[in-house]
Amino acid sequence: MPIVAVDDTDSRDRGMCTTYVGVRLGARLEAAGGEVSRRLLVRLNPAVKHKTRGNAAVALHVEGVDADETFRIAGKTVREFAAAEDPRTSPGVVVADVAVDPAGTDADAGLVDGVDDLSTRIPGDVASFARRALRERLALADALALADRHGFRHAGFGSGGADGDGTPGRGRIGALAAVGAPAAHDEWTFERISYRELDRCGTPREVDAESVFAAADEAYPTVWDTVDRGTGEAVCVPNAPGPILHGIRGDDPGACRRVADAIASEPVERAATFLTNQGTDAHLADGSLGDLRDGAGYRVTGVVADDPETKRGGHVHVAVAAALDDDASPELRAVAFAPTGRFRDRVRALRPGDRVTLCGEHEVRDGGSGPSGTLKLEKFAVRDLVRTEPTTPTCPECGRRMSSAGRDQGYRCRDCDTAAPGKIEATIERDLEPGWYEVPPSARRHVAKPLVRGGFDAPVHPER
Repeated sequence: MPIVAVDDTDSRDRGMCTTYVGVRLGARLEAAGGEVSRRLLVRLNPAVKHKTRGNAAVALHVEGVDADETFRIAGKTVREFAAAEDPRTSPGVVVADVAVDPAGTDADAGLVDGVDDLSTRIPGDVASFARRALRERLALADALALADRHGFRHAGFGSGGADGDGTPGRGRIGALAAVGAPAAHDEWTFERISYRELDRCGTPREVDAESVFAAADEAYPTVWDTVDRGTGEAVCVPNAPGPILHGIRGDDPGACRRVADAIASEPVERAATFLTNQGTDAHLADGSLGDLRDGAGYRVTGVVADDPETKRGGHVHVAVAAALDDDASPELRAVAFAPTGRFRDRVRALRPGDRVTLCGEHEVRDGGSGPSGTLKLEKFAVRDLVRTEPTTPTCPECGRRMSSAGRDQGYRCRDCDTAAPGKIEATIERDLEPGWYEVPPSARRHVAKPLVRGGFDAPVHPER
């Protein structure tokens, strides 16, 4: 009873979708007498340069078809549906002959059953590879060596090379990570994906927005990131030229299905529910300023060092240091990009001295590491706010602002001759409160965890 996984079958320009290839593969395996007991949609490192938008691999847990036949059917399916003519697309297939417990075939139940048991049957180094695939940029050669070590069948397709070495099948990196995902991740959510008829791909999607918003309101917060109420956008409806009509994400598979069924649209050609690591922050590791790698996601805590600055293009930059009273303290530049919309107002409201925890992808353009990098903000938590600031005192007699009486001589009112020894601390109004803030749904990465899902270590201020 094998696990079969595919990745890198889509194209930024020519469409297709790895989940669609996976669903078509599942249908063919079932036509051959098998049964797909579990469908996994596994998000990988969002910092990988050659990815398409979501960087997802798909794994199917199969019963009733042996590994050889599964491998044959998978290869045929990928050759037929993958956008392998795009030189940047490099499809890969991995089949692992790992015993899989049945998870139940009802799309609204049983999808999580057996995942924990299955994790004990997946080799530890494959699980480690799957964890690394969310936080590192891995090499194809390492994936192939690991797959060969365990006797996994694998194949690459198309002409797209990996890492410039001309070897096809870069998608085997993600496919192997999808095989190991049940042993690598301990938090799962769901997505119900509905597909349009293939001959409609490339044409505008016909989806009734009012029905999307009504269904989203009914199921929130169990079902999340369906719409962006701030922009009026139906987030669940993609703009890419692929076959997805809409994708509904949430914590309950039945609720996701009900929202999908309530949306009025053009014909749905087929649909499937996936178990997924989306919306879990699985890509984030705890880090410290001055010790961050390029191309990885982190949670880091520091102190705002300067006033936020809005730069060309509407991007908001803010410097964060480990400490303000140490000139040698490592710094990090955090950026809220223009597409994050109203989230930038939260960043602009920060002041020097505020203590914050930042989450996002770390990038160093010169390939180095450390304090010169930029953190692309996904969310942040306000830990402590500066509530007062030094200000010139006012005269208690006339209420006018006092003037300096000279260096180290305090302040004096020129009219009343009253005096004060120095500046006083005045309370300042803040547009922020302690707690977590996030980008809006229209700007959220698939793997990033929405605040509404809970489990955070401070109050949350969710975006809807």
